[in-house]
Amino acid sequence: MKSRPLLTLSALFAMLFSFAKADPIKVGDKAPEVTGVTETGAKLSLADVYKKQPYTLVYFYPKADTPGCTAQGCSLRDSYEELTKKGMAVIGVSVDGIEAQKAFKDKYHLPFTLIADTDKTVINAFGVPAAVVAHRSAYLIKDGKIIYTDYKGTTKTQAEEILKVLAEQKS
Repeated sequence: MKSRPLLTLSALFAMLFSFAKADPIKVGDKAPEVTGVTETGAKLSLADVYKKQPYTLVYFYPKADTPGCTAQGCSLRDSYEELTKKGMAVIGVSVDGIEAQKAFKDKYHLPFTLIADTDKTVINAFGVPAAVVAHRSAYLIKDGKIIYTDYKGTTKTQAEEILKVLAEQKS
């Protein structure tokens, strides 16, 4: 009987470590085909987004309506027309809830989808470090594969960086 608590404790540790976060995905890796919840409360399959557009940018930010996150989102907003002309879907992801994501989107007139990843499903699928909030980073996807990573996630120049990568793709 004494071995039963030890067995239960061992099983608990095994479960905890089986949910450990993966390493960040790299250029050439298959893009995670995960589903998230948007700022409207709807489910969004990233695999479906990858199929609809030639390019998908999935970017992660720590917290809605903070200076760096606002600069990053507004950079993408200000270049959104140019990005979409190049066939890009843009998706922002943070651990903020649906209401916070919707308020952030409305306040700054962000024309793209935001994912309220409160359970870190999308964050973990991409291997983004996230002790409490997501580490700022960005992943550009083409044909279901990662073609560019920005592990530091630029803020004011996020769109500029992505447009440079797209220009190099055409070369």
